[in-house]
Amino acid sequence: MTTNPPQIVFNHIVAFEVSKETLVVHTLPADEQCTIDNKPQAVRRLIKAEIKRNRNKQLGQMLVICEATGGYERHVLDVALEMGVSVHRAHGTRVRHFGHYRGLLAKTDPIDARLIAQYGLKTENIRLYSPPPPDTAALRALHARRTEIQQMIIAETSRLEHAQHKSVLKSLKAHIASLKAALAAIEADIAQLVKECETLRKKVALMQTVIGIGPISAMVVLAYLPDIGQLTKGQAARLAGLAPINNDSGKKRGARHVEAGRTAIRRALYMAAGVAMRTNPILKAFSDRLRGKGYPFKYVVTAVMRKLIVILNAVLRDGQSWKGAQIAAA
Repeated sequence: MTTNPPQIVFNHIVAFEVSKETLVVHTLPADEQCTIDNKPQAVRRLIKAEIKRNRNKQLGQMLVICEATGGYERHVLDVALEMGVSVHRAHGTRVRHFGHYRGLLAKTDPIDARLIAQYGLKTENIRLYSPPPPDTAALRALHARRTEIQQMIIAETSRLEHAQHKSVLKSLKAHIASLKAALAAIEADIAQLVKECETLRKKVALMQTVIGIGPISAMVVLAYLPDIGQLTKGQAARLAGLAPINNDSGKKRGARHVEAGRTAIRRALYMAAGVAMRTNPILKAFSDRLRGKGYPFKYVVTAVMRKLIVILNAVLRDGQSWKGAQIAAA
């Protein structure tokens, strides 16, 4: 989850290029670089030294910045928050585009550390990182594991179709059975988490009043978009990667498209949209109308997905069941 403090200008940047075992650190305005271990105590010592330097030289607002690297950045984020320092977890693609804009094509850890520092210095209104609530973090971790197990089941099932050797068949069948048991256990843990958390339980119940949204879809949206219900409809669609992006130039009017956003939400809503287009009278009528105008299936299902995220945001914002449920029942 992120917050966006208004108009903060950061003049003192401490940037970390993260790898599994080491951190290459570049500081501005000193323009200095060093390498430390990727361990909390090493990060703590370095940030403490930079706080002291900031105080002695009156450098102004200080920002710690690193890229998202699949979890190896956690020590940087945790220590910065613990020490009360503003921190930003940068999107790797945006940093790379910033590098291309500056004509920087080479890639090494020292080059990347300096690039991240410059990105932090030059980006206006940079969004600060704050950790998700514990229940949301747990829900996200459980969903991620559920997805991994599902992918393994699909892979092993595909292998089973072509296996002929008796021992291979036996191994695959045993592994698939084990994975299915693990999947059931993870899903039970997710259900238990929602049951024990009153806030999650109420939100999931409200979201399921929207025909097409099941418990898994609701929990995925809550895991990866914890601010839902506090957003405008445009923000909700944009964060889910479902806001149409213009592609116009002069007299040309290009086809709108969607990109970026949170992939897990789009996957969950894709499945929900398929159900809604068959069983939700309002969204079925909407999709039929688009199909009648000749729009391709991909366009139609994306439009339904966008409708779903906007409806879910409104349901949680108002704290009331979906109004369309009464119309659908009639």
